[in-house]
Amino acid sequence: MESPGFWDDPDRSNQKMKELKNLKDIVDEGNGLKTQFEDILTLIEMGYEDEDESLVQEIRAELDDFETKLDELRIGTLLNGEYDKNNAILKLSAGAGGTESCDWASMLYRMYTRWSERKGFSIEVLDYLDGDEAGIKSVTFQVNGINAYGLLKSEKGVHRLVRISPFNAQGKRQTSFVSLDVMPEIEEDLDADIEDKDLRIDTYRSSGAGGQHINKTSSAIRITHIPTGIVVTCQNERSQFQNKDKAMQMLKAKLYMLKQEAHAEKLSDIKGDIKDIAWGNQIRSYFLQPYKLVKDLRTDVETANADAVLDGDIDKFINGYLKFINAPKNEE
Repeated sequence: MESPGFWDDPDRSNQKMKELKNLKDIVDEGNGLKTQFEDILTLIEMGYEDEDESLVQEIRAELDDFETKLDELRIGTLLNGEYDKNNAILKLSAGAGGTESCDWASMLYRMYTRWSERKGFSIEVLDYLDGDEAGIKSVTFQVNGINAYGLLKSEKGVHRLVRISPFNAQGKRQTSFVSLDVMPEIEEDLDADIEDKDLRIDTYRSSGAGGQHINKTSSAIRITHIPTGIVVTCQNERSQFQNKDKAMQMLKAKLYMLKQEAHAEKLSDIKGDIKDIAWGNQIRSYFLQPYKLVKDLRTDVETANADAVLDGDIDKFINGYLKFINAPKNEE
């Protein structure tokens, strides 16, 4: 029997069509930038010929817009990893700091939600656990959009907040930590050997914001992979079977990523930047008191506009990380 052709495989066909559309969009963006650059040159020539100083402000605005779009296009060329173009699955987990850390987790969840909205990406909550008094103890959500994983992989690690806590009656400054795990959504069936004896599967009643099935049945699924200690959860789907399928997909993806990092010496190395959710392991610090500053400790990218960052303006940090990891390494 002949193997099915390319167009007979719906999954492969859809994936290739997405890739073709993405390539076409890149070409269209490049052509658009070429036209915009030529228009800027025309404006400059008009200004010189007519000695019209009023065009300077318009030219500067056009040039700033051109530079921003060019930088975004250049960053897109750095997203050449195997799964960079895939959707991303993120998990925020509150660490040391109690209620303050749970509130910090909710602030980060809002930050990534606002960033996704700006990009035209959609958010799908897979698992949600409220904090005991306020905020979020943990939340797993999927960001759907082209290059979502390639962009958000830079955010994996521990995020540190320093501020005067609204939950501290004495008004003292407090430090809180939240970890963020990031993985790609991998739709194809992965070659991950998982034995039933290595799994512990628990069901529980769904909680938090969700559809009509929330809090009515024990449809939520928690799967623990005993050899590695990896835990995945899903409560968003309508049935226990759908939640289990999604959770297994997430588990296979995490195990596959571990397999790809098999050269690492220890499991803690394999998990990347995420270690203990506490002091000394953060990738980025957010200071709200006594001054405002957000600084990435890997790339030294920083900004004093902390409010804009917490409102989703994190592209400078994402772009800085992509440039950092793709920069030529000096050979000693």
